Amino acid sequence: MDAVRPTKKQKELLNFIDGFIKGYGYGPSYREIMRALDYKSVSTVATHVNGLIARGWLLKRDNSARSLVVRMPHTEGTADVVEKTTIVRTAEQQIYEKLRELQPNAEANAHQIAVLQEALGILGYQRPE
Repeated sequence: MDAVRPTKKQKELLNFIDGFIKGYGYGPSYREIMRALDYKSVSTVATHVNGLIARGWLLKRDNSARSLVVRMPHTEGTADVVEKTTIVRTAEQQIYEKLRELQPNAEANAHQIAVLQEALGILGYQRPE
């Protein structure tokens, strides 16, 4: 049985969450959703999010904040692709952060920096010089 298509409001919420994840590498908080979509309360956001989770359009990976993943229910492999993209973005951010930490002692950390730059290349991201 196919999932029911999201309503206009639900699609707006899904698009916001998806765009936020693509931009930041992690999901938005309920307060960020509330402000961005002009909802009146966090509980309204929770109601909409829970409805989308129940319908299969959102996945909450665990009970922590910022763990929402947009998925296409009943579509082979799509959820896996979205989740892997989120993981790769997070890995990219962590690698850049580690590179920034190693930069002050670049000469002493040359090997670690080279390994991290190679990892960025493997992931398909631009390697910093």
